[in-house]
Amino acid sequence: MTWTIAGTLDVLAAGEHPELLAEPVAKALAALPAARVGVAAIDPALADTAEFCAAYGSPLSASANCVVVAGKRGGEERLAACLVLATTRADVNGVVRRRLDVRKASFAPMDHAVALTGMAYGGITPVGLPEGWPILVDAAVAAAPELVIGSGVRGSKLLIPGDVLAALPGAEVVEGLGRG
Repeated sequence: MTWTIAGTLDVLAAGEHPELLAEPVAKALAALPAARVGVAAIDPALADTAEFCAAYGSPLSASANCVVVAGKRGGEERLAACLVLATTRADVNGVVRRRLDVRKASFAPMDHAVALTGMAYGGITPVGLPEGWPILVDAAVAAAPELVIGSGVRGSKLLIPGDVLAALPGAEVVEGLGRG
């Protein structure tokens, strides 16, 4: 597949390069359409979205961020992953709070998110999340022809179409999840 958003990245077939991925991501990719997912090695110091886009010439508008959100109801922790365009922020205390049916929702603490996902902070991705997790995908992400997202580690990025993300197990496309 030719990636128009790749900038200066050397994009490889993700399924053929598990060494560039977190273990749960590599396992989950086996269930995805392999020809439609790419991976590119990057400098881990440039993993944060703005720095990555500036360094590699990939448009910010084609990047999506995944955040882990937590809330409690009746003493039970409820978690979700939220995927929004990098040019927006997840509506945590509106859309996400209502979807989780909790009084208050917030970003999960870094160490907790890393332990639960088996992925590196700053590289958490919806591909390969624990079974049963809701993955809330902003409608703009689902509609995007190609996106750059985390790979589970800070040393690479995945390139993937929005429709593949919307079809992940547990994914739910949500209008208005990302706010400007």
